[in-house]
Amino acid sequence: MHSKAAWEKQNKGNQSTAEEFILLGLSGQPQLELLLFMLVLISYIITLLGNFTIIAVSQLDPRLHTPMYFFLSNLSFLDICYTSSLGPQLLVNFHSTCKAISWGSCVAQLYISLGLGSTECFLLAVMAYDRYAAVCQPLRYATIMSRRLCLLMASSSWLSGMGTSLVQTVLTLQVPRCGQNHIDHLFFEVPAVLTLACTDISFNEAELFSVGVIVLVVPVSLILVSYGYIGAAVLRIRSAEGRRKAFSTCTSHLTVVSIFYGPGIYAYLQPPSKGQSKIVSLFYTMVTPMLNPLIYTLRNKEVHGALRRLLQRKPDLTGWA
Repeated sequence: MHSKAAWEKQNKGNQSTAEEFILLGLSGQPQLELLLFMLVLISYIITLLGNFTIIAVSQLDPRLHTPMYFFLSNLSFLDICYTSSLGPQLLVNFHSTCKAISWGSCVAQLYISLGLGSTECFLLAVMAYDRYAAVCQPLRYATIMSRRLCLLMASSSWLSGMGTSLVQTVLTLQVPRCGQNHIDHLFFEVPAVLTLACTDISFNEAELFSVGVIVLVVPVSLILVSYGYIGAAVLRIRSAEGRRKAFSTCTSHLTVVSIFYGPGIYAYLQPPSKGQSKIVSLFYTMVTPMLNPLIYTLRNKEVHGALRRLLQRKPDLTGWA
């Protein structure tokens, strides 16, 4: 049985345009791979069920046809796509001894997952502005958050995220690898790919850091500013019930922001040469999308009420005469 070093040496003579890559992941630790296979499978199923539920409830209950649930539906759809771009491949790698992934699959995985992750960064900032308008400008909220503005902000988040990913993907794939195609990571991700470079990557590291600041630091800074204003406005509310309601609508969003941006900043704002934690990457790609619907629904009385109304609704069979 070849060691990891011997395996890489054997493939060193391949061209940098190799038709496939080998995702080493947790090779040599079959028990841990089996455990992670089960955990990823469970989290993937919960992610699909939870986010599909939020989308269905938001669409079927007229009382939830508000900007907040429009953006929440976008986030749920985004999380479904994000986990689906990585989850099935992770399950295959954990379950199989063959860790190979084709060049085309690598490019698609890199572009789609990076684009969706970047889109979520922008979308969470948009959702913070929505909460700012709801709490700080309640009388003008309906006017400010018009349907047109909501569509514009959501589409801008998607276009910005996918556009950023396109630039990042092209620059990353142009880095010479001198035949190296063994990636010591769980999936095809920019920092992991840059470790294969056989040339100076100072420009790529600087560019990755700059993009990380734009995609991660700027949105989270705007979110913190928004919640600074929200906190000040809530403290001016005289009734305890009013303060509680205002805080409850924002706590869920802040929790999601914390568990998403924290690992992302840790992974992308340090030089690729320092290595990348596989567990951290697994957290923000599989665990966070699973937690999002749970966080938004556990303490949300509006969603609870909508679910009860949908479950109690009697089917209308008059059209089936």
